[in-house]
Amino acid sequence: MTSWKFYHNPKCSKSREALALLDAEAVDFKIVEYVKDPLTVAELKELIGQLNGPLEALVRTKEADFTTAPFDVNSPEEVASQLAAKPHLMERPVLQGKGHAAIGRPLENIKALLQAGRS
Repeated sequence: MTSWKFYHNPKCSKSREALALLDAEAVDFKIVEYVKDPLTVAELKELIGQLNGPLEALVRTKEADFTTAPFDVNSPEEVASQLAAKPHLMERPVLQGKGHAAIGRPLENIKALLQAGRS
């Protein structure tokens, strides 16, 4: 059973860098292409609850869909609802596992999460 989920967008260079890191570290993980297979509101709420850092970091606030119809990026319910409906607004990459999650911007966040998970 895999212990990590990697929320990945293959079009994103940072996401590809994180994928290469996970492969190099021989991490057992499942890739979730969240744009093709969006997370449910419940899955997003779980992810949000495991993130370390500001909630707004999970939202791509410079995207046109956000700037034309902004929403409260500090409300877990609103973020979960909006990202379920518009998955392309989710920041990437994200690694989730062992009760924690990290946004890979910078990539050191994922490295730190992996290190903590091995302790």
